[in-house]
Amino acid sequence: MNLSRTVSTARRVLRQLGHDRRTVALLLVVPCVLLALLHWVFDADPASFDRTGAALLGIFPMVTMFLVTSIATLRERTGGTLERLLSMPMGKADLILGYALAFGLLAVVQAAAATGLAIWGLDLTVAGSPWLLLLVALLDALLGTALGLFVSAFAASEFQAVQFMPAVLFPQLLLCGLFAPRASMQPVLEAVSDVLPLSYAVDAMGEVVRNTTVTGDFVRDAAVVAGSALLVLVLGAATLRRRTA
Repeated sequence: MNLSRTVSTARRVLRQLGHDRRTVALLLVVPCVLLALLHWVFDADPASFDRTGAALLGIFPMVTMFLVTSIATLRERTGGTLERLLSMPMGKADLILGYALAFGLLAVVQAAAATGLAIWGLDLTVAGSPWLLLLVALLDALLGTALGLFVSAFAASEFQAVQFMPAVLFPQLLLCGLFAPRASMQPVLEAVSDVLPLSYAVDAMGEVVRNTTVTGDFVRDAAVVAGSALLVLVLGAATLRRRTA
């Protein structure tokens, strides 16, 4: 691994994304608009917004970063950019960490904007520190980035990359506890939810909403999300040579 090559890759990715205003809007504006819409939906029931809004602070970054990362990386795979870069004295670790750094920086901005709006603009009530919400939102965004890098190896077009959403994200959305407590699900579904990282992200957000201190459950849940993101990044690095022009 070479730090200068990693930073150079991150700069290139950020420069390319900076020229795509629609992508920037998807990352920064859409999550905030959806949170505001949810706030108005639960206008007569603030407690429901506190519960659901906190969970969505983790879900929105994961979904948007998955979309942007999978499509952007696929373009580089099919356009031959990755092939040219890998023919140079640049390791797969430099590339994968460069992508992760670039998208991670975007994730920080996105998570900060959404969390700040929810706490100070939409009066989301949490017992714990808002910084813990931001931490979980960032970890979710990094997980979405890692998943996007991974699935881009198995798509031949941008449309196919989007098609991975139902398979990769929708089961996690349905089983994470957002719509119903996981303990009330059928035993098989509860067992499946126990191995999905988004379930732990939603649980971690719930811990922040309910508790004034950092609990052991929060540390465990955050560690599971972070570990899952790291594992998928490693898998994504293993696929870098599998899909070139």
